[in-house]
Amino acid sequence: MNLTVRGIRYNPSDETREFLDKKLQKLQFAEGYIHDLDIAITREPVGQGFHLDAKLHFSWGTVKMVTYDCYELYEGIELITDKIEAVARKEKGKITDHK
Repeated sequence: MNLTVRGIRYNPSDETREFLDKKLQKLQFAEGYIHDLDIAITREPVGQGFHLDAKLHFSWGTVKMVTYDCYELYEGIELITDKIEAVARKEKGKITDHK
């Protein structure tokens, strides 16, 4: 799985990347069929929140988008990784049902 983390109006620190890597350990079950995972962290100029986008590219060609808005970055990372895990399990279930 290729992981890309980028910041828009925000520079992700090493600590943020380590926290994200730790939370993405939940996706070990999906390493065989998630080809790319692109995560964009945007600091909103109005207010003091963050917008997180994750784009999952599955090996069979499906692309899923997951988004989350939050005020606390680390809380947002935890919640978006939960959403990513749910989407990955659902897609895996769809593929195994077809076989």
